[in-house]
Formats: sequence, C-alpha cells, structure tokens
Amino acid sequence: MANSEMSPPAARVLLLHSNDVHSHLEQAAKISTYITEQRRHYGADRLLALDIGDHMDRMRLETEGSDGLVNIALLNEAGYDAVTLGNNEGLTYTENVLERAYGHEARFPVLCANMRRTADGLRPEWLLSGTVVRKGGLRFGLIGVTAAFSDFYTMLGWDAGDPLKAAAEQAAALRPHADVVVLLSHLGLAYDKRIAEEVDGIDLILGGHTHHLLEEPLAVRGTTICAAGKFGAHIGRVEVDIDPVSSRPVFRASCVPMAAYAEDAEAAAIIGRFRQAGERLLSRTVTRLGAALPASAERESPLGNLLASGLRRWTDAELGIVNAGQLLGGLAAGDVTAAQLHALCPSPINPCRLRLSGAHIRRALEEALLPEFVHMPIRGFGFRGLELGTLAVDGLEVRYDPDGPPMAKLIDVRAAGEPLDDGRLYAVGTIDMFTFGIGYESLKQGLEIRYYLPEFIRDVLAAELGREERIRDTWRQRWIQAGR
Repeated sequence: MANSEMSPPAARVLLLHSNDVHSHLEQAAKISTYITEQRRHYGADRLLALDIGDHMDRMRLETEGSDGLVNIALLNEAGYDAVTLGNNEGLTYTENVLERAYGHEARFPVLCANMRRTADGLRPEWLLSGTVVRKGGLRFGLIGVTAAFSDFYTMLGWDAGDPLKAAAEQAAALRPHADVVVLLSHLGLAYDKRIAEEVDGIDLILGGHTHHLLEEPLAVRGTTICAAGKFGAHIGRVEVDIDPVSSRPVFRASCVPMAAYAEDAEAAAIIGRFRQAGERLLSRTVTRLGAALPASAERESPLGNLLASGLRRWTDAELGIVNAGQLLGGLAAGDVTAAQLHALCPSPINPCRLRLSGAHIRRALEEALLPEFVHMPIRGFGFRGLELGTLAVDGLEVRYDPDGPPMAKLIDVRAAGEPLDDGRLYAVGTIDMFTFGIGYESLKQGLEIRYYLPEFIRDVLAAELGREERIRDTWRQRWIQAGR
C-alpha cells in the first residue's frame, strides 16, 4: 500500500469509482476490501463510492443464474452510494428483471437521465435522472447517462434519448444545489470529451464503456475526466477539496491496482452462495444427444451448422450466417444442460435479420477462407469468445479451392440451389455483432435490419437441439473443397 494512503486523510472527501467490472466477481470482492479499508480510514461520511455501469455480465454463471442479483448483492455489501446503467444491464435484461434487481434489492440509487419507458414517457420509480448526496459537508450533484443504443432499447420498451442533452439539462438543474457536479458516464471517452467541451456546469466526469484506463486524469475546459479501465483491475480514486479562493472543487485523481488486495470475506461468501444457486438452476437438462456434436472455430462443424440453421429459422430468413468463434466448444453425447450451453456460448449476442446483397455475402465468404479473419481476435460488442472464426452457413452451398489466391478461392456459391446473385438482396438470419462492422465488415451493409430481443443466440441453439431432424442435417456439408 502506498504511504500516501496511510497518512492522515487531508482531502475533504474521497471519491472511489469503478466501471466495466463485467462480472469479474473476484475483482469486485477485492474492490470491496479497498472501499472498506478507505471508509474505515476516512469515515463513512467522507467517502463516496460510485459505479459507472456494466457491472453485470451474463457470461458469468453467478450472474446468469441470478438475473444479476449477485452483482447487486456485491454492490450493496461494498456500500456503493450510487450507480448508473451500462448496456450490459439495460440491454440484456427486461424491465421486470431490472425492477426486481434495482427496485427491490438495491440499497443505492440508480441514475440514468437519458432513459425513459416508451409506453408512458416516464422513468420507473427505481430510476432517477440525478440526485444530491452529502459527504464531508459537501453537496455532490450526481447525474447518470448511458450509451443510447436506440434500436435495441426500443425493442425492450425503453426510449434512450440523447445523453448530451440529458446531461446538460440535469447539470443546469443540479448546479444551484450542488458544490460538486459529477457525471457518471457510460458513454465512452470520445463522448466524455465532447460533453466536457460542450456542456457547462459539470466539474467531474467518471467514464466507462470503452474500457479506457486514465492513470492521470484529463482536463478539458475546466472539467476533469477520470476512468478506471475494465474488469475491476483498478479502482478510481479522487480526492476532493474546495479551493478557498475560487470556491471551485479541486481534484487529485489516480487509479489504484487491485492485484495485491485480498477478496473481502463477506463478498467471497456472497459469490459462493450465488455460484451454488446458479449451478443448481442451470443444471436442468435441455435435451439429450444420441451422438456428439463437435464444434470448430477454424472449419465447418456440425454445431456451427446448427447455430446457422437456427438463426435462419428463428428470423424466418433465406440464409443463415454466423461466425464459428461464437462457440467455445462442442457437445458430447448424453444430457445437455443449460450450464453447458451457457459455457460454450456465453456471449450476450442477439439474433438479427437483414437484407444483404449477394456481392456482400460473397466477400464475407471469401474472407472466411483466410487465416487473418479466422484467427482475428475480437474484443467487446457482446463477443465473449477468443477469435472470430470462419463462417458457419445455412441455405448456402460453397465450393472453393483452398489453394486459390486470397479473395479468389470461391468456385461456385449456391443459395437454395441457385447461383448466388451478386445484385440480389437476400434475407439473412445472423447476429447483431455484424451490424456494428465487427469482423466480416461487408455484413454490416445490410438493409431493413431487425433485432430479436431479449433472446440470445444460446436460446436459438437450445431450440434447435430439441429437433432431431435438424441435428441430422448439421452433418450435411455446406463448404465443399474442389475435387471432393
């Protein structure tokens, strides 16, 4: 521990902030240790703890099995004073689930100024645009905003408005009642800089979403910007004072690594209880397989084919296309449990239907034969695998020469038995990740995009595993080498 942290507290208030923990629960338990230690040192009245969103991530069994209640329990145990919503909370759970978590279990206010229900234009009682918290004799005006993925939020019954406008309105409303105005921003660093440039009245921006670690704070037009990276590897630390001459807040900010800290014992016990409950819940049998279904990120495989065919049927499309890297393993013969499906397909990625030209499909198929695409590492955008993988397809038959030159390996591509028409638009069942331009970028060019929420692609896989005729069809080759 640094000597400065052991010296008598000089700052009027110590503000601690976390962001993008993404259900790295053991790191959350270490953060709890640090918060408890600093609260003991400063006193509860002089410590302010805030989380900037994406604490939850359904790739973690404890979070999946509890609908995020393990995360709420850990935030409660650490004594957080307020949080905002990230996209991993707002987009992966329905309002009813969020109501239970934040409306009934949370012991802290939840802030998000740019989210309202579509049905009535109001916020639920558990969601506030902002609040004022008193610490160390100072009034902290807290505002929350989150990334406005409007197309997705609309399908879940939310209106995600302009976060810059919402931040400006709340800053103006809270400024007369606060000594320090703080924006909890799950928007990303570029947006944080823009808000600092364009919005008056905000003293401190605590950022997240783009996983940026600011070991030294940024100063933009009189606003200080801080962020603590990702996965709970650091916690942000801001010492807050008031300048006696200008009466403006003064910040001394840094990020503290959590590697050397032990897990808080109570937090560890919470994780253990929810792990046991999650294991029991996800032990239910989804189906029973008479034979194994292998999966491969590098080449065509039965389980990849099953996912592609499932996306085609789920979205009522002509073709199904998905990257094989979504699957982290295959399935053995015998009982298949919900826990197994969660483990091999953990990404919170949604089905999607779009209309795509034959030319854009053809380009993606060519790329899927190149090692630089198959082994491309992908981070974020809901993807929880390791590498992109080749393309699994359904409704297509692809003949290719593996020894042909790059981007000229395809010999013949058939869609429903007919030659793929470069100028025609095809209805394609795929995944939302591609619409962000990730991996196979030509698949971003789709029109008439429709997202399917709140189901994930593992729900599609579970449905397909219950149909024996579809499982048999997975062994039919879609990718055929020349001369075979």
